[in-house]
Amino acid sequence: MCGIIGIVSCPGSRTAPEPARILELLDAAISAESISLMAAHLGEADQLLRGDAGMRTMYEHPVLMGEILSRLDSIDAWADGDEARIDALHIDTATIDAQVAELSRVRDAAWSLRRDRLRTAQAVTEFAGDNASASVLAGYLSVQQALSAIDRMEVRGRDSAGIGVLVTSSHLAEVSADLAEQIAVRADDLLFTNNSVRLSNNTLLFVYKAAAEIGELGDNTRHLREAVQTDALLRSVLAFEDARVSVLGHTRWASVGIISEPNAHPVSNEEVGVTTSDVSIAVCNGDVDNHVDLVERHGLQIADPITTDTKVIPTIVDRFKSQGEQGVQAFLSAVNQFEGSLAIGYASADEPGAMYFALHGSGQGCYIGLAEDRFIIASEPYGTVEETLQYVRMDGESITPVEQSSSRGQVVRLTSQGAGTLAGISMFSYDGTQLSLTERNIEIAEVTTRDIDRGDAPHFLLKEITESPRSFRKTLRGRTIDKDGVLVPDLDEATLPSEVRHRLANGSITRIRVIGQGTAAVAGTSLVPVLTSLVDSSIHVEALTATELSGFYMETDMSDMLVIAVSQSGTTTDTNRTVDLVSSRGAAVIAIVNRRGSDLATKAHGVYY
Repeated sequence: MCGIIGIVSCPGSRTAPEPARILELLDAAISAESISLMAAHLGEADQLLRGDAGMRTMYEHPVLMGEILSRLDSIDAWADGDEARIDALHIDTATIDAQVAELSRVRDAAWSLRRDRLRTAQAVTEFAGDNASASVLAGYLSVQQALSAIDRMEVRGRDSAGIGVLVTSSHLAEVSADLAEQIAVRADDLLFTNNSVRLSNNTLLFVYKAAAEIGELGDNTRHLREAVQTDALLRSVLAFEDARVSVLGHTRWASVGIISEPNAHPVSNEEVGVTTSDVSIAVCNGDVDNHVDLVERHGLQIADPITTDTKVIPTIVDRFKSQGEQGVQAFLSAVNQFEGSLAIGYASADEPGAMYFALHGSGQGCYIGLAEDRFIIASEPYGTVEETLQYVRMDGESITPVEQSSSRGQVVRLTSQGAGTLAGISMFSYDGTQLSLTERNIEIAEVTTRDIDRGDAPHFLLKEITESPRSFRKTLRGRTIDKDGVLVPDLDEATLPSEVRHRLANGSITRIRVIGQGTAAVAGTSLVPVLTSLVDSSIHVEALTATELSGFYMETDMSDMLVIAVSQSGTTTDTNRTVDLVSSRGAAVIAIVNRRGSDLATKAHGVYY
């Protein structure tokens, strides 16, 4: 899997909050009479420190960050104590779960302040240096948001990554001799590798890339940060008062084309020996299955070292532009030629402040996060949740609501005017039909950065191993009782519904299937020997991945089956889709999941947290 990230922003309109107000909220949280009030105060402080306004406050008042940390230390110490109190309770699981949910809201807000707001402020400050203007801070904030999102999506490591930073300013329409010389030195790389730049009209495009066959999690963004940090040209153009920034980035797991900087996304529309007045870039998840045919059909002149299939995307969009089509129409004409399950991002210097995305097929995702004065677009919710839990999900399988049309997939055009709101989104089906968006299209992510952060661990497996004793204790609390010195299970109705108990007891359930994806599927295999030893021999127990069950073992009537679905986040698409399918066929579903209120927890008949 690859990852797409896009940032489209507009000038912030909110007044920067006063440091005293932030500290007042944190002090109120510390002295709050209830956990819910504590969470509310922390949440308000977190919201105030988001976006350009919050960034300005933290940048201009560096002492504030230390003051915030000292208060968060007190709140975290209190939360640790309250969790110990909950651990010692011997009451029903419903009451425990309710108290844990309240405490989680405090933990989430405190975590967001410490690990998202303050970390972002520190990173932007390192980029911007001293005495940075508002435009510099806003520009680097967009870059930091993109790099942080790539980090979130590189959960298993990727071989390359890149970001394209488009800076638009009236000052770039006619540049000074010194600036022109700096641009010229970096503008002659047809392979569009790291530190390349392109100037078109009043937009200067910077590209930063990293590629390596072997590496550790975080290596890619570390290299990209170093390139951004040392780029004096970027810093100088961000200093233009009217500078506006958009970012289109990607993390790649090579499938078509070798691992190299020329193949790392974003790729440009440039061809060998072909002159074009515009500069555009594209990123892609999935494979353009017919890319070889498209190169021949359109006579594309692609430099030999560039072998990624994504290269055909911006070049073909540009071909349609050269034939007179513009904007949405040119993009639609191009994406309708690409075969495969695809998520595509595209940006062009001739439309500063606009960005296009396309989703076709069921194998990819695209989420448009609605943040303050910004769209945060990512191929997974993981990429948006640091800045916002609200998003609009694109649907690659939707059929155009026009009679007798079979067009599948969606295209969106995002504009900086209205960034972060529905007003800035224009959505179309693949046949060009415009689709309406309302508040009902806005969804709320069920995960936070606290759920998906690997902390100081070098990879997630080590994090999970290290945390497993604590996780095990939390899993058992409130679910056992002491009978004559022996701990025995005590599962309530919400965990193991009486209907499921009766079906197991009367023999109407004859099959148990334990499902999950990735490490959750591996964890699920441990249930097979345990359940086999506990249930009647007439019940067959088997573990398999969710995709195996949904892909090969669907039946019209599955009422004799109990499905135990395992997922840490509760948002795993393949697992949730399989649960929908088996539930509709009569199967009982018990979820083992970490996140309360997640999709899987809602779908299952019983939930073991």
